[in-house]
Order: sequence, then C-alpha cells, then structure tokens
Amino acid sequence: MNQEEKIRQIDQTIIDYYSQQAVSDSLVESILYSVQAGGKRIRPLLLLELVEAFDLPLQPAHFQVAAALEMIHTGSLIHDDLPAMDDDDYRRGRLTNHKKFGEAMAILAGDSLFLDPCGLIAVAELPSQAKVNLIMELSQAAGTFGMVGGQALDMEGEGCQLDLKELKAIHAHKTGKLLAFPFVAAGLLAQVDEGVQAKLRRIGELIGLAFQVRDDILDVTASFEELGKTPQKDLVAAKSTYPALLGLEKAKETLDQVLDQAQNLLKEIAKNRPFSGESLTKIIESLRLYD
Repeated sequence: MNQEEKIRQIDQTIIDYYSQQAVSDSLVESILYSVQAGGKRIRPLLLLELVEAFDLPLQPAHFQVAAALEMIHTGSLIHDDLPAMDDDDYRRGRLTNHKKFGEAMAILAGDSLFLDPCGLIAVAELPSQAKVNLIMELSQAAGTFGMVGGQALDMEGEGCQLDLKELKAIHAHKTGKLLAFPFVAAGLLAQVDEGVQAKLRRIGELIGLAFQVRDDILDVTASFEELGKTPQKDLVAAKSTYPALLGLEKAKETLDQVLDQAQNLLKEIAKNRPFSGESLTKIIESLRLYD
C-alpha cells in the first residue's frame, strides 16, 4: 500500500467514525470540514510506516490508531486558529473553521476531535492492555503534560525574550510530544523491548524538534501559497523563534543536525532486529529545506 492509499484509508476511517447517527449534523459538518481540508498526514503516516517497518501487516486497528492521532492534530489546528489564540483566517489555503462556522461551533468541533479519539482506539481490535497503553500515551502527548501544556507556555511567552532552553521546552511539548507518539505507538504495537522503545521515543522527540524549527523557518521564508496560511504570524506576534534566536542560517543547520541524529538512531534500531526503514527515511528526509 503506497502513501496515497494510506492517506485515503486514514481519511475514510475518520469519515466512517462520524457516519454513525449524529446528535448534531452541524457539528459533524464542522468537524469534517477541517478533517477534509487536506494536509500531508505526517503523523499518522509515520505511525503506519513504522508498523510496516517492524514487519507487521497493516490492519484496520492500525488505521484507527493513526486516525485518532490525526483527529487530535486537526482539533489542535482548529483551536490554534481561533481569535484568542493565533487569530488566523486561513488554514491549508481556505477559510479556518471559525470563519466558516463561527467561533462557538469551531470550539465544539475541536473539543470533539480531542475527545473522540479515545473512543475510536477503545473499539479497535487490539489486546486490552495495548489499548490502555495507547490511550495513556496519546493523553500524555496531547493534554496538560504535552501539546496543550506547550501551547500554554507558548501563549505565556508571547512578547517575551525567551532563551533557547525556554523555547525548546515550549516546542518539546507543543509540537514534539504529538510527533513522538507515532514512534511510541508503533513500538507498543510491535511489542519491542524497552531499549528499542526508548530509542523510538527519542527519534520522535527529535522529529518534533525538527518539525518546529522547520515551521519557524518557513514562517519567515515562505509565501501564503506555499504555506496555505498567513506567513510571518510569529513575527507579528513578537514570538521567540529559532531563526530569531539563532539566525536563519544557524536555524537551517540545526534542522539538518537534528534530522541526522534521528536517522542515525533509526540505523541503530535496524542493526539489532528486523527493521525496514526506507519509507520512513524518505519521510524524514522530506523535512529538510534546500535553497
């Protein structure tokens, strides 16, 4: 199954979940508007590529876990765009959810996309302990001790001169935790030993850091057409970013160094057990920026 087919199956899994009898058709319409807005599906694709790298055939349950992850990511984007947060009118080249459906419905759509993933994983055909572990890890990655906690730090840091340590702390939680989840989840599904699991978690943390450094660079260098959203929002909000603290060239060097570290850890995993990471390597390499 190629990546386009995987993306279609991820999307269909989410649509199937919301095809059950709705309490509010307007809420489901708002949810699916953002789910179907496009995007590269990096997080769920990483999970599925990792599952295959450990020589596990993809099952509907794997797509349900991947879809749950994408649902939380989509919910976070809806809330990020709200006037009280980043206040953006466009996401992925079209109107943000609150501009299309109003702030109240956008908030509720985001709420649903944070809560429904636990129900989706709970009905997956996986061992009970595996489901408990996956839900626990996803909660830690997404909630108070992960993404939401990082978003709180990010808001508190607006207009402040943060140092590199403080900036890394923000993004280790805001971006890094949810990007580490695919690696942790794949390790749980493949039942790897603690040493491999620790390496997988570290790779995920590195990819999360790389993703944020890359996003900061693109906010400075890319156009609306390239981003699908308003550029230079961080500059206007006076946020501390990697280019602001390190300079643009040093930020690009940092991006490459972090990706190199992740690739080296993948090679270490492949030395000690059956692991085919070619597709995964391509996804990671796609995060590099070239002049």
